[in-house]
Amino acid sequence: MKKIRLEIVGLSYSHNQSGAYVLVLGECSGSRRLPIVIGGFEAQAIAIELEKMTPTRPLTHDLFKSFAITFNIILKEVTIYSVVEGVFFAKLICSDGSKEFDIDARTSDAIALAVRFNCHIFTNESILKSAGIVLDGDMDSNILSENSKIAELHIEDSFQKDNTYEFKSKSSEELRNTLQWALENEKYEMASKIRDELNQRKKS
Repeated sequence: MKKIRLEIVGLSYSHNQSGAYVLVLGECSGSRRLPIVIGGFEAQAIAIELEKMTPTRPLTHDLFKSFAITFNIILKEVTIYSVVEGVFFAKLICSDGSKEFDIDARTSDAIALAVRFNCHIFTNESILKSAGIVLDGDMDSNILSENSKIAELHIEDSFQKDNTYEFKSKSSEELRNTLQWALENEKYEMASKIRDELNQRKKS
């Protein structure tokens, strides 16, 4: 069956399921879009990579990539090959340099890895025909604007769990960027902590 290449259009908050997000994939050579409902953790993992943000410690998908590369395994492509009652099925096409092998994966995890390995995402005509929709340009723009918001949730959540936000492990440039984000979003407690860390570094 002919493969159809997809690209990530963006992420959006789900209006139907609390705590869920919608990953929108677009047909590279057409106007059809494939919306897939995914969980919050996977949405943040994808958004963080799309926005080129660096978490203080490796996320699960970062660890998987490091583990794979350490043992000379690369992810060549991701294929979304089936959909059953709204549940999408995907597989990872991997290679160790001498042979290829398929690994079954949740679609959200597969996409989170695809953006990290910078590999192509494919599906087939039957899936786009049964589950695809057509969005106009304005809707695409609205979805894209939410990517950074979802990625930024990771910063805020990390700070709430540990208000030091592992400041000492971050570079001064990273701290200044985070400080700017905190001020723009009125996260003044976070901004105060970052300011104190930067001031302490100037003294030492």
